[in-house]
Amino acid sequence: MSQLLVVIQSFDITLVIALALLLDRLLGEPNKFHPLIGFGNVAAWFEKKLNRYSDGKHTIFYGALAWLTIVVPLPVAIYWAGHFIVEYGIENSQHVLIFQLLSLLFDSVLLYLIIGLTSLKQHAMQIYRPLSDGDMSLARHFTGYLVSRDTSTLSAQQMSRATVESMLENGHDAVIASLFYYAIGGIELALIHRLANTLDAMWGYKNKRFNDFGCFTARMDDVLGFVSGKVTVCCYAIQGRLFRSVRNAFVQGNQYKSHNGGWAMAAGATVLNIKLGGSAIYHGKTHHSVQLGEGDNVTQQDIVGSITLVQRASLILLLVVSTTQLLLTF
Repeated sequence: MSQLLVVIQSFDITLVIALALLLDRLLGEPNKFHPLIGFGNVAAWFEKKLNRYSDGKHTIFYGALAWLTIVVPLPVAIYWAGHFIVEYGIENSQHVLIFQLLSLLFDSVLLYLIIGLTSLKQHAMQIYRPLSDGDMSLARHFTGYLVSRDTSTLSAQQMSRATVESMLENGHDAVIASLFYYAIGGIELALIHRLANTLDAMWGYKNKRFNDFGCFTARMDDVLGFVSGKVTVCCYAIQGRLFRSVRNAFVQGNQYKSHNGGWAMAAGATVLNIKLGGSAIYHGKTHHSVQLGEGDNVTQQDIVGSITLVQRASLILLLVVSTTQLLLTF
């Protein structure tokens, strides 16, 4: 029993990440109710009450207040609950193993709900299959689930590009960042990043409605994703064309509208030997972005390649974490 406890304590982070990835693979996205959807509903209510659109500094303040009110309480509550449980477990040493197993299971389930690897694959394949069948209307419909750009007139190549871009960027936002921040800061830090990133997807737009209200949200997402974005680049780049991938991430990613997203997409596209970026229509306006990656134009087959790249990146990070914990035991 004591040996099992030592193993669990020595490889707790590895076990949680492995179990979370396994649960994600087996169960996929919850069908009836996803906590992030509930969080989004709460965020929408706060935004409706506090967003004054064109009220300048006051709106920026209300946006920051909304972010702090929505994002901070849950991780803090989990931290203190965990602290009291650990203290109780120490005082009742005969139950330490049970508390350790319960803690591991709790973190694994919560981390599973935070990450979205299988969900990303499912959304991407919803586009890949109709593209393969030549059903452009259905492919455009499902592309609209992934991206905020106008999809009504997109070609097969443009939809493939949009899907690959979403896979590579969300490979960071919804997978690698959550796993990395769990590894270095526990479930609380992983949750803070995921909630902040979800808010950025809702409020981080540069338009009349969100330019002021979403300002703090966008900045916090940039800050929280800065380190994990570089980790994602490494997890992508190690899979091929290492130096070119890192170079393009630095040169091209720094010119992209989203620093963290640009780094991830530039590195991933270079590994896949494709070019991303270009023109796209958002909210009726045409936006141009720099080229990300290098090589051939995107095809629908690259959708499958991007899925594989993100899946392998998660396993590479798991391997790094397990190796680190193994070295720390000696």
